[in-house]
This record gives sequence, structure tokens and C-alpha cells, in this order.
Amino acid sequence: MFSEYSATELGAIFAMQGFAGLSLFCVFLLMALGLAIIFGQMKVINMAHGEFLTIGAYTTFMLSSLTENYIPGFMNYYFFFAIILAFIIAFIVGYLVEVGMIRHLYKRPLDTLLATWGLSLIMQQTFRSTFGAREVSSTLPDWLLGSFQLTDMIEIPINGMLVVSVTFIMTVLVYYMLFKSRWGLRVRATTQNRVMSGAAGINTKSVDRYTFAFGCGIAGIAGAVFTTIASTGPTSGSLYIVDTFLVVVFGGAASIFGTIMSAFSIAQAQSIMEFFMSGSMAKVLTLLTVISILMIKPEGLFSIKVRK
Repeated sequence: MFSEYSATELGAIFAMQGFAGLSLFCVFLLMALGLAIIFGQMKVINMAHGEFLTIGAYTTFMLSSLTENYIPGFMNYYFFFAIILAFIIAFIVGYLVEVGMIRHLYKRPLDTLLATWGLSLIMQQTFRSTFGAREVSSTLPDWLLGSFQLTDMIEIPINGMLVVSVTFIMTVLVYYMLFKSRWGLRVRATTQNRVMSGAAGINTKSVDRYTFAFGCGIAGIAGAVFTTIASTGPTSGSLYIVDTFLVVVFGGAASIFGTIMSAFSIAQAQSIMEFFMSGSMAKVLTLLTVISILMIKPEGLFSIKVRK
């Protein structure tokens, strides 16, 4: 498999595929952060989580189109507003979903799986009816085009650097929200002992509601940055939902560090193997490796201890 490449070519291939894997890792991580918060606290299996990525992606596309058609002088700045707007819209939709459906299904994991799977199909059809079945692409600002030439064989795309930067900022923000804020204290208390948290005066229903909405909002941001590396279609989010669940389970539910390490490992493995073999075979080998490790350590790589 490697014999037909020189050492220099292999080095360049691993560097380029490694950076491509870094962009994939960023999408996985932003998706998985929201899902880990939801699954870790509420034990809700949200099969519609990928559709919140699609909401963020279509929000960015719509803002891109409106800016290009009506205020083209604003094109260099619209993307930063698109990230904020994608979070707000996904947050609001997530809040409404929790109020209208999820809150009736707590402690019924199979029901939440089936209900959110049905919700994902409804949302996909809504996207298809609204935006059409064909994939669309946002117009990127001029400063996001091009790449940095590191060597004669290695180029780093500027849009990939933006994806990495946004992901880093969001990861730090999530860490601060969970471990340095009063809201995070309530979330962690509810995760560890819901009954005692309620007895201490914490409104656990409100915590659940805003936690679910916050997780969906992070997925919306993932959708915004997703538009810089790929086109958007009605089923774009569903293509990542299995990988995202894999990241959460493999890293350990409710463990941010485990989610980061798991997302990085899976993204890099898939990206590098896809260069040397088919994409489906790369996914199969990655899945077999993860399953083998989970058979030895079923709680995930970095599980946290909670009171039962």
C-alpha cells in the first residue's frame, strides 16, 4: 500500500490528509459536544441532532445569498454574523423541540430514539420542500479563499484554519460554561443527582430545557462552519449522526476531554485511510477498531463517575 510512494510523498500525504482530518475532526467535535451534553445529562438519544447542523448550514447559505444580492459590500463580514445567527436559530428550534416533545419522553430511551428519528425525517422533508433536493453552497468571503504554501507539496487551506479556530473557541466556551459558570454548576449537579438537585432548589426541568437547546445551538455552529468545506443538502446532517454518536460513546458520555480525543482519533483515522482505500472500507476498519476497544472498556475512554 505504501511501497509505490517515496518517503517525501508519504510525508506530504500524511500532512495533507492529517489537516483534512483536522477539518473533519472539527465538525465531529462541534456536533459531539452538543450531543455529549444532551446524552450525558438527560440520557436522550437525539437522532435528529444532525438536522440542527443542517439548520445552521442553511442559515449560513440564506445569509450568504441575501448579502450577495442586497448588500455585497458586507460580504467580507457576513460569515461572523452567520455563526451567531446559526446558533440562535438552532437554539430556538431545540428549545421548542424540548418543550413540545422531548420533555414527555424522559426515562424512555427507546421512545426518544424513535421519536427523534421521526423528527429527523420530518425536518429533512421540510428542508427538501423549502430549499429543494439539490445541494447548495454558500459564497465564501474573499479572505477565506486560497491557502498557505508551507512546502512545495503541502498547502493548508485558509477555510480549514477558520474551522479550526472556531472549534477551538467553542470548545473553550463550552468548558467555561460547564465548569466555571453557575449554569454549568446546575448542569453538573443535575447530572450527578437529579433528586438532590431538585431538593436544593435547582429547577431541573429548566436546566434540561436550556441544556438541550444549548446542545442544538452548538450543532448549528457546526453547520455554519460546515459550509466552508462542503455543500449543503437536506440530508447533510444525517450523514454525520452515526459518526457523532460513535465519538460520544467512544470518548465517554459527558466527558469533554474524552469527546475531544475520540473525535480527533476517529477523524484522523478515517481521513488517512480514505486516501489509501475506499471510504466505506475506511469506515468499516474504524468501526471495528472502536468496537474492539469498547468491548474491553465499555464505559468509553474517559468516563466520569456519577452518583446513581
